[in-house]
Amino acid sequence: MRMRLSQGDSVYYDLFTAAAQNVRNGVGVLSEALVPDADRAALVPVLKDIEHTGDEHTHDIVRRVNSGLKPPFHRDDIYRLAGALDDVLDDVEAALDLMVLYRIRELPNGIAAMIDVLDRAADLTAEAMPRLRAANELTKYWIEINRLENEADQTYRRLLARIFSGEYDALTVHKLKDVIETLESAVDGFERVANVVEQIALKQS
Repeated sequence: MRMRLSQGDSVYYDLFTAAAQNVRNGVGVLSEALVPDADRAALVPVLKDIEHTGDEHTHDIVRRVNSGLKPPFHRDDIYRLAGALDDVLDDVEAALDLMVLYRIRELPNGIAAMIDVLDRAADLTAEAMPRLRAANELTKYWIEINRLENEADQTYRRLLARIFSGEYDALTVHKLKDVIETLESAVDGFERVANVVEQIALKQS
């Protein structure tokens, strides 16, 4: 028989659901930056606002833990999950900011592939958080996130090989490398989120 959720339990699950959806929104804005003739500079403040909302979600979760509101799972897992979601959004915001600050006009095709991985990972994560109450039923979620991270690793290596191939001047290589590594960090962040969910599931079983 499933245990009845307390009001405190519901608050935490709702906050994680909202935080994941906010990350989903942030990745969506980053995807818009790849649309032909996109005004990337205009997207920067939009994404910054989303990132600030993410900070508010994180602070709200931490405040509730520190206030003594009983969490539905271990406090360390609460902190780690909130922090991992926040880290993803920080990297997503940073990637767009770098594109604009560096005045990068044309991006290698592989960057679109990496952002596509982020898009799929964001969808999966947003779908998983409302089901966190039964984390042990989310096996397919963390397996697929791991597969996407491996896919992104391959794209990352191909991108590095291309930008160091001599096709780009040294300054452009430096700029593109910063963007590519930030995107890779965002993908790794989604894997950290999934790893925390898997650990929560193991403790629930």
